[in-house]
Amino acid sequence: MTPVTCFAGRRVALFGLGGSGLATALALIAGGAQVEAFDDNPASREKAAGKGIPVADLEAADWSRFDSLILAPGVPLTHPAPHWTVEKAQAAGIEIIGDIELFFRERAAIAPAAPVVCITGTNGKSTTTALIAHVLQAAGRDVQMGGNIGTAVLALQPPADGRIHVIECSSYQIDLAPSMAPSVGIQMNLTPDHLNRHGTFEQYGAIKERLVAAADIAVIGVDDEPSKQMARRRAASGRPVVKISGEQPLDDGVFAGVTANAGSLETRIVQVLDGKPRIVANLAGIGSLRGSHNAQNAAAAFAACFALGLTAPEIAAGFASYPGLAHRMEEIGRIGRVVFINDSKATNADSTEKALTSFRDIFWILGGKAKEGGIESLRRYFPNIARAYLIGAASDLFAATFEADGRVTYERSGTLDVAVAQATQDALAHGGQGEIAVLLSPACASFDQFPNFEVRGDAFRALVKALPGFEPFGAR
Repeated sequence: MTPVTCFAGRRVALFGLGGSGLATALALIAGGAQVEAFDDNPASREKAAGKGIPVADLEAADWSRFDSLILAPGVPLTHPAPHWTVEKAQAAGIEIIGDIELFFRERAAIAPAAPVVCITGTNGKSTTTALIAHVLQAAGRDVQMGGNIGTAVLALQPPADGRIHVIECSSYQIDLAPSMAPSVGIQMNLTPDHLNRHGTFEQYGAIKERLVAAADIAVIGVDDEPSKQMARRRAASGRPVVKISGEQPLDDGVFAGVTANAGSLETRIVQVLDGKPRIVANLAGIGSLRGSHNAQNAAAAFAACFALGLTAPEIAAGFASYPGLAHRMEEIGRIGRVVFINDSKATNADSTEKALTSFRDIFWILGGKAKEGGIESLRRYFPNIARAYLIGAASDLFAATFEADGRVTYERSGTLDVAVAQATQDALAHGGQGEIAVLLSPACASFDQFPNFEVRGDAFRALVKALPGFEPFGAR
């Protein structure tokens, strides 16, 4: 835990008692703050009270008594309408902040030089966060990883000289962290998302840009135009910026280069310093870093770790031992030539695009609660699809897309268990040579059939492991 000692003696209202809210309340109390907490969910209030957190009726409270409102990141700040606690805080003239802001204030108070890496972006931020933390740990560094991934930031050990915090930040969290100033700030990419929360794409991008604008060193992907503009603005400010790309050579920065070797493609990470390129890592054979999207993730991780003082060989060794994340292009195992990939985290077409570029001969399981635009943007990858298996509420929409295109045959499987059985049977009967993928990459939210993408991915993993002849990777 990171006790928030900089709030000692202050009276704060806290709303939202999920995982990060509970951790925040306990950290504030441990630091000496006077906390009054609330949640609209009675079960959450009961759980908090059981942990010794003072629960109060904030709707009836006198808000002039409070110094701050600490808001859970999922609670609406501006759109579609401010939450009632936000309106009360604004009427009382008090600040509205979140757990990331508390972390940075505590860092400023107790260890202002402690290194912090913050990662944001529409896609890839979780993998990049985990990869950076893994590389640093493999090189013997003291690392704490959390934020929007895994452990709430205030449940981590406190900032200290020589201890590196690696924090994934959502736009919701950045919006509540006005003084965040990481040692290294990473902006991966930007595509429309969370517009119901931020109102416009421009506002969404402006919030993301705050993270890199305030960083000592900014690492910015330049494979999309909005992020490229961020890099230009950062360069114009005269402060350090490292450009990264998973798709194109750069005259300065870190990029991924794809070359043919013995009939297969290899992805190499290239660093350009003072106009001189050098190959610093080879991703060939690292299944957890397969695909162009992971090339960008690896480029970002290299730039961050190099900025923190690691050598190129140390970083390359960390890449080679990276196990990957569950539900993000997770290699479960194989039956002969057929590999099974759990990409349940792909809840929109942009995320699924990354998976469809990583394989040929794909037996694709997709569907759920569709996002705006469906899979129309994925048509150019349809030649990679051997057959598709539709599940969930999006089945009619996706079937119409396939019918209109005419290049993809499909099954209306309905449920995941049926889809896994059908895809496996078809993949095992598929001719040709080389690797075949049974890929769960839904391009949809899970909420029609599963409570979240993790449960969906766990179900896929269990179904695959029960198949006759299944071998986990590393079993041979």
